[in-house]
Amino acid sequence: MTANNLSGRATDLLRTLVEMHIRDGQPVGSKSLQVHSALSVSSATVRNIMSDLEDRGFLASPHTSAGRIPTALGYRFFVDSLLEVQPIEENAVLALREELNPNRTPKDLVQTASSLLAQVTSQAGIVTVPRAEVSQLRQVEFLPLAENRVLVILVVNEREVQNRVIELPKPLSELQLKAAADLINQRYAGVDLVEVKARLIQEMAEARSRIDDYMASALELANRALDDDEPTDDYVVAGENYLLDQTRPDDMEKLRELFDAFQHKRDLLELLERSYRAQGVQIFIGEEAGYDVFGDYSVVTAPYAQGSRTLGVLGVIGPTRMAYERVIPMVDVTAKMLSAALSRS
Repeated sequence: MTANNLSGRATDLLRTLVEMHIRDGQPVGSKSLQVHSALSVSSATVRNIMSDLEDRGFLASPHTSAGRIPTALGYRFFVDSLLEVQPIEENAVLALREELNPNRTPKDLVQTASSLLAQVTSQAGIVTVPRAEVSQLRQVEFLPLAENRVLVILVVNEREVQNRVIELPKPLSELQLKAAADLINQRYAGVDLVEVKARLIQEMAEARSRIDDYMASALELANRALDDDEPTDDYVVAGENYLLDQTRPDDMEKLRELFDAFQHKRDLLELLERSYRAQGVQIFIGEEAGYDVFGDYSVVTAPYAQGSRTLGVLGVIGPTRMAYERVIPMVDVTAKMLSAALSRS
């Protein structure tokens, strides 16, 4: 959706409504919108424009109020077409420069970046732990053990061999395990393990309705085998208390689900993986993340690097009505300054 799809008055009213909702966190009525807008139009005209914006999917009407709130599409249009990014305050830049000291260890720098993002944006700050050197999958073998257990033999890079035991929900024969290993080796041999995991998750989600049981079993087996390789400290989160302070009592259940996602990691890790493979700042608004748990939240991320090698992702998680004009440049600058500190450390 581009600005050409809306009239000038509709665009101005949408901008004003989004800004009011970000500031107050309440549904916006037509009378209030008329007062705060700079347009010389009647209340009836404002109501008609709001109704049209709702029909187009930019606004929604909460059942508890006659006012409107922006949808994910409304916020996306606002961020892409209407947002005026604010310059970063000098004291925030000074704090980043002082705290992201190249003399600190990478672990300390990650912890510090997460805390600084939370403090400066008043949202939850998140930074993934720097990655080790690339590990490429060379070969995988699955050997049946007693009951539903399977021995996984992973050959990584040139000669590194990793063994682990996983338990399957249902038993597979030796022939089925060999066929699954052949399929995985054919599809993923020579691919970075991180990329293999991301592709497995994507293929399982996209192909769930059209793949046969054999393919589904093979993908699920590979996914379980590589899941055991996830480190326990994939990312650092700080500032959850800011989210708590901004949450209304009737939305506490949604916040509990988000905190649960922080603990179980998979959904958030997959989202961060998409940011890792992208360039620059990425913004996921509500349902755009692809997971129900993020439906009322936005995630703003940027990759950070050491020299030319991307090490991880940092970002901010907060309500969809976050102050994007401050958060976006803050995430961008923090990623660049963390990269500079790591490159000099």
